[in-house]
Order: sequence, then structure tokens, then C-alpha cells
Amino acid sequence: MDKHQKRKHLLSLIEEATVDSFDQHEQHSGLLTMIAERVECPFHAKVIGEEVKVVEFSWPKGGYGLLAVCERDGKQYKVDVNSLEWVEPYPEGFEWIEAHRLWREEFI
Repeated sequence: MDKHQKRKHLLSLIEEATVDSFDQHEQHSGLLTMIAERVECPFHAKVIGEEVKVVEFSWPKGGYGLLAVCERDGKQYKVDVNSLEWVEPYPEGFEWIEAHRLWREEFI
């Protein structure tokens, strides 16, 4: 899939998640719901070069972000999803995280 096709696909995911939304808060909620339902956890990623296991996602108390709950050495940490370095194979449903990122960049 080229860059134009990928963007078109992500925009269609955003539309699917936000079709009945009244405002940005509802759009954000729709995207977070799709991520919770479609992204398969756990999966591996890196944070500042260190491998972690992403076990779930958490909603921030304010704003339009998304937190990844990561485990490393028996401890849990919450980091902004944009701080993750992705490790192949990407998790099932990864495109929903990319759609959320595009939405944050272009629609808020």
C-alpha cells in the first residue's frame, strides 16, 4: 500500500469510528473504543530503546491522547502511545493506533 492509499485507509477508519460523533470528545471516544476492541494486546514495542510489553491501553484524564500500559522487569508504566517504537510483527489492529495519530494531527 502506497502512502496515498494508506492515508485514505486511515481516513476511512476515522470515519468509521466517528460517524455519529457530535464533537471532538465523542470522536476521541469513538477512536478509543475501536482501539480497545480491535488492537490485540499484549504485544512488544520499545520505549527509549528498551523492549517492553504493552499489556493494555489507558485513557488520559484530559486531552485527546492515548496511553500504553507497558511492563518491564515486573513493573508497569504508562507512556504516551506516540513514545512507542514499534517492533514487527505489529499487533493485530495496529492501523487503529495509526488512525488515532492521524486524527490528532489533522482534526484537533
